[in-house]
Amino acid sequence: MDLTPRPGTAPTGPAPVPYAYRPPPPYHGVPPETPAETTTRLRPIRTRHPARSASAAVCVVLGLGLIGGAATGAWLTSDSSADATARSAYTVGRSAWHSVPVDTLFPRTLKGEGAGPGGSDRVWTRIAVAPDGGCRAALDPLLARTLGPVGCERLLRATYTDATSSSVTTVGVIFTEGDAAAMRALNSRFTGQHLGRRTDLMPRTYPVKGTAAAGFGDRQRASWTVHVLTEVPVVVFAVSGFADGRTVTDPQPVDSATAADATTAAAQAGLGHEAKGIADRIERDLRRTVTDLTEKPE
Repeated sequence: MDLTPRPGTAPTGPAPVPYAYRPPPPYHGVPPETPAETTTRLRPIRTRHPARSASAAVCVVLGLGLIGGAATGAWLTSDSSADATARSAYTVGRSAWHSVPVDTLFPRTLKGEGAGPGGSDRVWTRIAVAPDGGCRAALDPLLARTLGPVGCERLLRATYTDATSSSVTTVGVIFTEGDAAAMRALNSRFTGQHLGRRTDLMPRTYPVKGTAAAGFGDRQRASWTVHVLTEVPVVVFAVSGFADGRTVTDPQPVDSATAADATTAAAQAGLGHEAKGIADRIERDLRRTVTDLTEKPE
């Protein structure tokens, strides 16, 4: 609509003003955070140049002739396509420690349907999240050296307790610096040499003063798991114990502590199920988050 006054006529109202953005009124609640909100990046748009436009037209013609061949080549080189996807997942996964909200990495509440002994349901509540940092101070020296070939970009940890506050579990996510080949090699080493069963490679706990995990130290470790992922540069671990701070003299890896014929105190108390259930859910959610971010349109 033309709002310019005609000659000889006076404006009938105030001149229009450009629309000015007004921020919404303050929101007093806590809006939910999502990975998409924290990973969106604005990309600058370059100004077109006439010469470039002509070149672009030529490229379009040439490109149309190559589409059929490219499609056939992609089908014949599916491994290359898979490698490209893996590289993308590794790039996204390696930076997830600072681009994904902590409540997404470590939900305040975890539901473990069928995760307890005999297929019972479990519910775990997060007690606290440790400040992010390196691996040297948070891992036993031998475990840190074992993970050395893939490096340590960042370590995040959180401690959970069960619904009865009788058990506590620290779960950790190590974002490594290794590429796909290095992660596969480390995974093969853990599997082939049964490193996940060695008590001298148990992860450390994250005790929290004034909570059920106040006395959760090295001597209270009862069951644990360490899983080296290969589709993303991540190592997930979990270690569980009794909330009353009792010393455990016979800790067991989760595969032993969850066996039907296990008779140790850790097994009878279901601490193997605690460590496995929490680690599995943190790992599953992390995989889903990285997949969503990797597949997000540019």
